[in-house]
Amino acid sequence: MRIDIDQDVCIGAGQCALTAPDVFVQDDDGYSTLLPGAEDGRSPLLREAARACPVSAISVSETVG
Repeated sequence: MRIDIDQDVCIGAGQCALTAPDVFVQDDDGYSTLLPGAEDGRSPLLREAARACPVSAISVSETVG
């Protein structure tokens, strides 16, 4: 899976980090970022975390290959 966080849209609400703390964390400025090694998108809560974002800054898509 591919996980994208639109940093221009993110407001730092932290819902993604609360929902899937094994994938997302908030940086020093409070904005969401991926934890190192979480880019593979294997968390069962990943899609729920994307849905929890109040501004839809997170997109999850299937990778082909």
